[in-house]
Amino acid sequence: MATPALDITNLHAWYGESHILHGINLRVQPGQVVTLLGRNGAGRTTTLRAIMGLTGARKGSIKVHGEETIGLSTHRIAQLGIGYCPEERGIFASLTTEENLRLPPLLKSRRGKVMSESEIYAMFPNLAERRASPGTRLSGGEQQMLAVARILRTGADILLLDEISEGLAPVIVQALARMIRELKKQGFTIIMVEQNFRFAAPLADHFIVIEHGEVVLSFPAADLPAHQAQMDELLSV
Repeated sequence: MATPALDITNLHAWYGESHILHGINLRVQPGQVVTLLGRNGAGRTTTLRAIMGLTGARKGSIKVHGEETIGLSTHRIAQLGIGYCPEERGIFASLTTEENLRLPPLLKSRRGKVMSESEIYAMFPNLAERRASPGTRLSGGEQQMLAVARILRTGADILLLDEISEGLAPVIVQALARMIRELKKQGFTIIMVEQNFRFAAPLADHFIVIEHGEVVLSFPAADLPAHQAQMDELLSV
């Protein structure tokens, strides 16, 4: 079997004195789309942030393409080919779409090539039309597209996407779904945190449910019907 793109064992993470993750275990194979589900505050976003080294103390093991990263700084982790798209997007308002896109440094891509600007604009035609517009002039959906496009240009092959569909118009959500399907065809590995189950369900190869900082359910998409009742109970508010 191929080396997992991401292999997490007994991961604990803290913000200050608050112990948030209590022994997360998950494994993601290259080219998989994995969705992290759970109620607000369950630890899903903290899991993504811990992978990037953006929490406080971390203990356990996080291997990226077989390389241990638990002791590495955030910039070193990113250089291994991980791109993180946080919920707040982080678009620079004073820069144009094109300047935002070109801002991050390029990484050495494990896919053998870095996605070019022309390929990115073909995937996101809205951004091509708005390439000279400042970040403040973009709609929420266009900002979300730009946030994803920016990490694609770096050459990252593992994408951590946090609530990318939240609050967006259905037509934009559909465009993001098409994007994820295309990225999957190209061999990207994607870990998504999502509240919108209708958006995530058709895209995911595997589902992981987190509750109180622990993985309480993990199964392949083919087994979703068998777990639906349990999912409804775990995710109900």
